Amino acid sequence: MSEPTDADVDLAIPAQRRERLWPVLAAVSAGGVLGALARYGITAAWPHGPDGFAWSTFVVNVSGCFLIGVLMVVVTEVYPQRKLLRPFLGVGFLGGYTTFSTYVVDAGRNATAGASAVGLAYLAVTLVGALLAVWAGSALTARLVSR
Repeated sequence: MSEPTDADVDLAIPAQRRERLWPVLAAVSAGGVLGALARYGITAAWPHGPDGFAWSTFVVNVSGCFLIGVLMVVVTEVYPQRKLLRPFLGVGFLGGYTTFSTYVVDAGRNATAGASAVGLAYLAVTLVGALLAVWAGSALTARLVSR
């Protein structure tokens, strides 16, 4: 059995240059397109004004963090031999799906629109929700995998 492909290859390290990068790049690209499309669909279906709580971005980021927790257990304990699973789903799909840059922009729009309290609440609730979601996803999946 060969070692799983590491999506975090450092080309400055000669030993890591030998990894076949094109399949990894293709997996990341394909996953990123699908993740971004999923995120776009949710945000288009659930718009919000500049002074409101950005529920669509909140749901995307928290659900994405939950899925990252699930995925990390799956790729380390269930399918460690699947070389392209983490690049496709983790870096690609979930990287394209989650949008913490939009999270910051949304909070800035709240502040600009005079809804600073909403923006601060949104920042805090999203941060806590995302961290709890990663923990819950990994803990739940680890429990299910151990059975």
